Amino acid sequence: MPDPGAGPHAPPGGPDAPAAAPRAARLRPLAGWLAWALVLVLLDQATKAWISGALGYGQRIAVLPPVFDLTLLHNTGAAFSFLAGGGGAQRWLFTGIAAAAAVLILRWLYTHATERLLCAALASILGGAVGNAIDRLQHGHVVDFLLFHWRDWYFPAFNLADVAITCGAVLLILDEILRARRARPS
Repeated sequence: MPDPGAGPHAPPGGPDAPAAAPRAARLRPLAGWLAWALVLVLLDQATKAWISGALGYGQRIAVLPPVFDLTLLHNTGAAFSFLAGGGGAQRWLFTGIAAAAAVLILRWLYTHATERLLCAALASILGGAVGNAIDRLQHGHVVDFLLFHWRDWYFPAFNLADVAITCGAVLLILDEILRARRARPS
């Protein structure tokens, strides 16, 4: 039965069709990007649970001597243990920053859901930020376990969430470079 309110100038599908179509077009790819972020969170949390059960704090297993070890370390600070000696307030500071970043990223993903490189970057950053925020909320620290070194030089230990954030940042920079090149007049 035809819609009694639909006249000759009404769009097909009723009065809500134009607004619903763009929203549905954004929600479909958005679901995929959120699924990617969730996969990263689950991988991050699974590896942290595994390493926490397999090693005692500070214990190391040489995986690829002399450059790579697995170890169990707790980081109360940010990347590279920044503000690690903050007395506990940094837990809530970094959790708050992660929550604010997640909200901004979700909005950005929603409004740009069809831009693949940008969304891959944002979803990776989101997954990493959420993975580390879960650690901060549950334990008061982030579990780090990947340790690269050479002789007496050690790169700060990190985890899969950090890898996701770093890869996301690199993709974000690449996306901006490509966007600037496309915008440049020929």
